[in-house]
Amino acid sequence: MLTPLFPRMHWVTLLLSALSVTWAKPRPPLLSPQMIDVINKSNTTWKAGQNFQNVDMSYVKGLCGTLLNGPRLPPLMHSFDGLRLPPSFDPRLQWPYCPSLQQIRDQGGCGSCWAFGAAEAISDRMCIQTKGKVSVEISAEDLLTCCDGCGMGCMGGYPSAAWSFWTEKGLVTGGLYGSKVGCRPYSIAPCQHHVNGSRPPCTEGATPKCVKQCIDGYPVPYLKDKNIGKQAYSVPSEPEQIMAELYKNGPVEAAFSVFEDFLLYKDGVYEHVTGDYLGGHAIKILGWGEENGAPYWLAANSWNTDWGDKGFFKIMRGNDECGIESEIVAGTPLG
Repeated sequence: MLTPLFPRMHWVTLLLSALSVTWAKPRPPLLSPQMIDVINKSNTTWKAGQNFQNVDMSYVKGLCGTLLNGPRLPPLMHSFDGLRLPPSFDPRLQWPYCPSLQQIRDQGGCGSCWAFGAAEAISDRMCIQTKGKVSVEISAEDLLTCCDGCGMGCMGGYPSAAWSFWTEKGLVTGGLYGSKVGCRPYSIAPCQHHVNGSRPPCTEGATPKCVKQCIDGYPVPYLKDKNIGKQAYSVPSEPEQIMAELYKNGPVEAAFSVFEDFLLYKDGVYEHVTGDYLGGHAIKILGWGEENGAPYWLAANSWNTDWGDKGFFKIMRGNDECGIESEIVAGTPLG
């Protein structure tokens, strides 16, 4: 008597499935030398290295404080009549009189990347529009703490709402933690999330309170220090539209999905290789170029200068890598 074929195939499938589980290589632990090795041995466009040491995973996930797929601003389309975009563009060379273009900030133990990306790009744009006559640091603290409609403070926020707040309520000036620069400097201390050093250990922090008052000794009252934007808008996801926006008006804020391997970025043009999704993140895109045949966006992170390439990084351009081209916002200062 012949044995039916289906039951035999059923048991073969189960056996092969069990063997595949046995033979499958376990995923290397997050931030481990094994994960770095996997990335650096893959056929990719970037190099990995250790950026974080002795940190709690809840803290690392907390750095990704951008709420993706939020409210959309009206788009601004660029005309290309007479506009020739160069193969590479670095605003630090184009507008050397704007020191904010060189700056890397530190959000500390707070998911305030959405506020930092906006404050940084607004600072740049004010300087660029005035050809260096207005060179200030817009306060991420003021945006983080006083924008009720932006989200949940250190627990995450919407970049589009941040730019709308600038046009509706304005933002005061404020520099880095401990700098005493501007009306409201950042009040959350940098922490030792990268390499062993003198900073305190990283912990998740609560959102500071909205204090509508400048620090002691600042010569201008809070309301008089407000800088108000003229217009806030989204930038279409086509790479040429983004490039035209950067070329004409300066840096923009972009939101994208962060995976585990991004934390290990050191050099080159980032593209996702391995690791799980961690959360949404916002950064400042400055310019573009090409490296070893890989087109990239040049961006500034807000995890201090110990991370990545002295705080900056490059990410693949033209294929919406991790959603980097899908949620870009910007605005125009009053001029």
